[in-house]
Amino acid sequence: MDAPFPEFDPDARKVEREEEQPHSGRLRDVSFRVLVPNLITLGAICSGLTGIRLAVEGRFELAVVAVVFAALLDGLDGRVARFLKSATPFGAQLDSLADFVNFGVAPAMVLYLWVLKDLHSFGWLVALAFAICGCLRLARFNVMLDDPNKPGWSAHFFTGIPAPAGALLALMPVYLGLLGVERSPVVAALSAVYLLAIAFLMVSSLPTWSGKQVGKRVSSRLVLPVMIGIVMLIVLLFSYPWLFLTGSGVIYLATLPLSYRSYRKFAAADAKEANAETT
Repeated sequence: MDAPFPEFDPDARKVEREEEQPHSGRLRDVSFRVLVPNLITLGAICSGLTGIRLAVEGRFELAVVAVVFAALLDGLDGRVARFLKSATPFGAQLDSLADFVNFGVAPAMVLYLWVLKDLHSFGWLVALAFAICGCLRLARFNVMLDDPNKPGWSAHFFTGIPAPAGALLALMPVYLGLLGVERSPVVAALSAVYLLAIAFLMVSSLPTWSGKQVGKRVSSRLVLPVMIGIVMLIVLLFSYPWLFLTGSGVIYLATLPLSYRSYRKFAAADAKEANAETT
């Protein structure tokens, strides 16, 4: 007499599931062009972490170079992803984590080891404050990406100083030190106040130019001048790195009122257009 119920066979159920879903449990093949931007981002993380190591060893010139190189790679990975049409949610999350390491943790550690350690616990609190503000700034940026109500012109602006610019600005006391400014308790105190100010600007609502639209289209008449200008900037960076970075930081800070003024003009024009539609 046959049994009323068939015997339980776990292997048979496994075979049935594999036949129903032949590709379940297998990772989908990934194109190499999708990996390229992520590899650039991982290279940026390695550069930022190496900057911390170099600062611990007292090689601050190379530490600054490592952070600057990480900033260059950060500007490159997104453009490469758009060029190759290989942007993915995974890459976006990886880029955000890389920004926190490279532009939140690394500059804070370099500046602490350079001069803030002379302030003992207060100096460490200032370094922590900068790193936390960098983290909060990146979190806010990720949230604002999903805002469907943003006007089209808002793509020209960031809210607060972007993380890479904040990192390079934060290292200005190191640039000045490498230019010959002696470290002292007064310099340490001023550096702490300056770093807190940069941290505040990162998490503030101050609109700053994004620069995302720069370089997408260049007039044929300006191709040669633009190429010469870029070459000259590269030459200045390699010939006078600390003076170039200091001057660039001062110029960037000077443009903040101009970016705020430009933002207000766009907002006023938008409000005027909205009022005209309602009347």
